[in-house]
Amino acid sequence: MRLLDSNIIIYASKPGYQFLQPIIGAPDVCVSAVSYVEVLGYHLLTSTEADQLEQFFANTLILPLAAQVLDLAVTLRRQRKMKLGDAFVVGTALLHKCELITRNTKDFDWVSNLKLNDPFVAQGKAK
Repeated sequence: MRLLDSNIIIYASKPGYQFLQPIIGAPDVCVSAVSYVEVLGYHLLTSTEADQLEQFFANTLILPLAAQVLDLAVTLRRQRKMKLGDAFVVGTALLHKCELITRNTKDFDWVSNLKLNDPFVAQGKAK
């Protein structure tokens, strides 16, 4: 399975990022409960954007913040300074053995046993 980071979901909802559509529409993708809150909880979403994103989440497996994810997040944050949401997303990816699809691979490349994929690199749009 492949876990979509919040930034990929947001980019995919914007014009000019059509190359992400096959990724977010793939049958093996899932999201963390954290991404659900981060994306849908953004206070400047228009009603049209909210409707589109709600439809995406309704058709995508949302992985919960299980106790094991919390434990992994604690372990990660003890190793290195890391945003709380990022720790939950990475913990979710590790627990479920998912490849993390993200634009921010540099934030996570230190995490052992985490497979990362930045789809922008294949498009020649690396940071």
